[in-house]
Amino acid sequence: MKTVFDEKTRDELISRIHRLNENSTAVWGRMNVYQMLKHCTLWEEMVRSETKYKQVLLGRLFGKMALKNLLKEGKLLPRNSPTVPSLRVRSDGDVSTEKAKWIALIAQYGDFSNPGFVHPFFGKMTREQIGYQAYMHADHHLRQFKS
Repeated sequence: MKTVFDEKTRDELISRIHRLNENSTAVWGRMNVYQMLKHCTLWEEMVRSETKYKQVLLGRLFGKMALKNLLKEGKLLPRNSPTVPSLRVRSDGDVSTEKAKWIALIAQYGDFSNPGFVHPFFGKMTREQIGYQAYMHADHHLRQFKS
């Protein structure tokens, strides 16, 4: 499986992010390109615990099982997957600024350390799980915009 802790994988994601522009349109979902970029930067900040989230009750019951199923080789995040409500973006903004933020956050995985990370649904995750999930999340949204 691909992980953001691999430099070549990070370079691939960054290259794909660079291909996005103001005219990029979604293949599925309701977000425009700015909203997707902002959502992804908020997600990356969550993983770094710059913003703290509690695990929801449903996640406490089913999160570990769902994570195990999600992280199977060759599995993709399904279209229109649910998201943490606070990571939903309804506003508009500058695409190039948000691209630069996301690229910088992806590049920081080379020095990542957050052993206490708790995902709002999946719960406590290992470094390895974070690496796989971070790649899957970025890939999901880049595929959403044909990048």
